[in-house]
Amino acid sequence: MANYDMEPGFPLPPEAYCPLCADTLRDPVTIPCGDIYCLECIKVYWDQFDHMGVYNCPQCRSTFTPRPVLRRNVPDVQHESKRQLPELTPFPDLQRESFCDFCVGRRQRAVKSCLMCLAYYCETHVKPHYESSTFKRHKLVDETGHLDRKICPHHEKGLELFCRSDQMCICVLCTVREHRGHNIASAEEERIEKQKTLVVTQTEVQHLIQERAKELQELKHNVDVLKSTAQRAQRRVIRPSMRCCRQWSAGNQR
Repeated sequence: MANYDMEPGFPLPPEAYCPLCADTLRDPVTIPCGDIYCLECIKVYWDQFDHMGVYNCPQCRSTFTPRPVLRRNVPDVQHESKRQLPELTPFPDLQRESFCDFCVGRRQRAVKSCLMCLAYYCETHVKPHYESSTFKRHKLVDETGHLDRKICPHHEKGLELFCRSDQMCICVLCTVREHRGHNIASAEEERIEKQKTLVVTQTEVQHLIQERAKELQELKHNVDVLKSTAQRAQRRVIRPSMRCCRQWSAGNQR
């Protein structure tokens, strides 16, 4: 989860616009490389990379780890003419559609991506990966829109391993230096373990919900019993009183 402090950031440039949303900066923050973004824009952008533990600047591509503390810029943003604003597509990494890297002419939409080839494949060109023993060690994934999320930004290898010491996905070359001697597991093994943990957590939460529902039903029952008891007690007190009043009234009339 991102952290924020209230110290003044770098001074805002005259063209105070966010490169991600292509609009005037709202609640501007400065990241370590000096580039400035809307707080919400850079937060949403970096949320995509939480599973990797490595974050980058959408403009200069500088990388940071761990997730940087965002610094709020105190000066007010002055509204400038948008004539200076370059043509930008808001959140390009969120809107990208992938196409096959091996189609000649009109490229077909990709259905798989390979973490070994670092390429996208359509239904036709992915077939060799299923049919040939040459590709038996290759890892195919369904996610086609963000292959870069599954590639190590330092070594350009597939993120097929998970460092349990640092809680982040890594590639095989990361184990040689940055994560040497750490507790390493395959990404698939870690996914299965986390899925098991999630199932247990969901079961515990469901059990807790059922227990609370049972307690609520018991509470409602107790309230109904108390209401019924109060009504009976009220009748026992009121009826004799009314009878006495009627008798007293009849006696006075004589």
